[in-house]
Amino acid sequence: MTILFIDSNHSILHHTLEKAGHICHLNYNWTKEEIISNIHVYDGIVIRSKLKITKEIIDKAIRLKFIARAGAGMENIDVAYAESKGIKCLHAPEGNKDAVAEHALGMLLALFNNLCRANKEVREGSWLREANRGIELMGKTVGIIGYGNMGSAFAERLKGFGVKILVYDKYKKNYGNDFVIESTMESLYKECDIISLHTPLTEETNYLINDLFINSFQKNIFIINTARGKCLNTSDLVKNIQSGKILGACLDVLEYEAVSFENVDFKKIPEALQFLFNSEKVIFSPHIAGWTIESNEKIGKILVEKILAIA
Repeated sequence: MTILFIDSNHSILHHTLEKAGHICHLNYNWTKEEIISNIHVYDGIVIRSKLKITKEIIDKAIRLKFIARAGAGMENIDVAYAESKGIKCLHAPEGNKDAVAEHALGMLLALFNNLCRANKEVREGSWLREANRGIELMGKTVGIIGYGNMGSAFAERLKGFGVKILVYDKYKKNYGNDFVIESTMESLYKECDIISLHTPLTEETNYLINDLFINSFQKNIFIINTARGKCLNTSDLVKNIQSGKILGACLDVLEYEAVSFENVDFKKIPEALQFLFNSEKVIFSPHIAGWTIESNEKIGKILVEKILAIA
């Protein structure tokens, strides 16, 4: 097969494919117009998030056998239309699930123990112990929404912390075990201290975390979002931090990210985001939860196995 790489990936992916006899074209700098003009000669394409694979592009891709997404989310691919054309849509959520799980836990512990603020203060010559007294994860109830690769990996990391883990997944059944309780959203609303979101971005999950959702919880809560920025309504988050309903938030993703996830326009920061930037109740990272040295290689290995299985 002749395969077009639209985004850069770990070299293990194209090297393994070439060793198997396939031809790989690494055209990372092609514009959308160049991709559309040349897509008809390719049997497969490998992407991350640079470009949306739309009906327009799929219709031009007359030889295409597969679209491979080096990562987890598939929202930048018209999967239904591609599959209607007999094109396989592949991704590799298994490759970065451990990275996401560790990152989510790390953000939560940093928030609970005021580590970002304390680190800054000590570097500035301040030694404030009482002002940085933290809270413990032990004894809390954690709600996980979405029990796929990411959600299940996060639950695995939590099981040694003495927490109660409630999980809701609309599309799965019978996944409870000795440390996870299969639950309804009503149970999460009633019991949870912490909510961690692990869902893809779909029409169903767009702004899933909004004012109504937040105020359905009986307790004041902490929120972790390592999923997609548009799953959470930033203005509603701000409103509920101000009211005290949200005690803190860990945000690896923002609804204001570019389609490619490569940047946020900091020259046009919305008022709600500016509030969060000034709040010590929120910690951020730049969409790097699944972005480790190890996950980069694992994604490549997993994706190449899936491509070779259909070659």
